[in-house]
Amino acid sequence: MKLAIAISGASGVELGEKFVRYLPDEIEVHVIISDNARTVERFERAGLTLHSDSDIAASIASGSFGVDATAVIPCSMNTLAKIACGISDTLSTRIAAVALKERKPLLLAPREMPFSAIALENMLKLSRLGVIIAPPVAGYYSDCDDLDAMERFFIGKWYDALGIDNTLYRRWGE
Repeated sequence: MKLAIAISGASGVELGEKFVRYLPDEIEVHVIISDNARTVERFERAGLTLHSDSDIAASIASGSFGVDATAVIPCSMNTLAKIACGISDTLSTRIAAVALKERKPLLLAPREMPFSAIALENMLKLSRLGVIIAPPVAGYYSDCDDLDAMERFFIGKWYDALGIDNTLYRRWGE
């Protein structure tokens, strides 16, 4: 599996970093880090390919590269709005546009709240196009006792949505 992950914005970058860290080694991982999320030193995983958000000519910017799924974690409202409007002026928004045109799974994890009416309209528009809108929302049935456990819950749910096997959280009824 080839997976493209964009990390947009500075708030919540830890979730994006942990999403990458927990991925199975057999997944080919391409990461784009926005200027606001510039924390390259956090991404020291073997087999990880880092891309500059300004490198619109990167391999993953083309549908022919064959990315299987794309995630934007966290997804700033600016990035979400650009994706909803078809603006692909950065590598992060370009890979989302490619996922849409290729009809590949695209997961967006909006991180700001409360959501404005404009943000909700953009999310609805994207959801109707098949985009998985998955903000990090607490699942209290998972019996998380600390922040790390809750973050594993979020990441496990995102993996589930993208078809990535995991045992990061306790499922309902377990």
